[in-house]
Amino acid sequence: MATDFVTMINSAPTGWVREMGIHFLEATPDRVVATVEITERHHQGYGIVHGGVYSGVIETLCSVGAHLFAAQSGRAVAGLENHTSFIRAIRQGRLTATATPLTRGRRSHLWQCDVVDVEGRLVATGRVRLHSFEPGEEIAGEKPRMERG
Repeated sequence: MATDFVTMINSAPTGWVREMGIHFLEATPDRVVATVEITERHHQGYGIVHGGVYSGVIETLCSVGAHLFAAQSGRAVAGLENHTSFIRAIRQGRLTATATPLTRGRRSHLWQCDVVDVEGRLVATGRVRLHSFEPGEEIAGEKPRMERG
């Protein structure tokens, strides 16, 4: 299943993952690894990687891992929080991101993701908290559709 998922996500014809150039190497319920080749498309005004790129990569990898874990028991996940710290400014090169779970309860998951450069130096790190739920259940903070109005 994990190999099929990596192939599927890497071959998606559109979407944020493709636009950012994220390439998944490994995706299991216990670990997700991907690389990003940094180019000018990732830059902000000062010519360094935009913090949103790191936040997005971290959220993507953590969400993939949490999804693969939750799907084993027929559950789904949705992100609740993303806390990303930017450690080192980067202009170019290959980055590798690795996400692993810190906790995985029935209703809540907490995943951590570290992003390193080719020399293994920490560039960014973050934690993503996700809500785990049965498909069709109300997502935290939302009213059921019939009650909206």
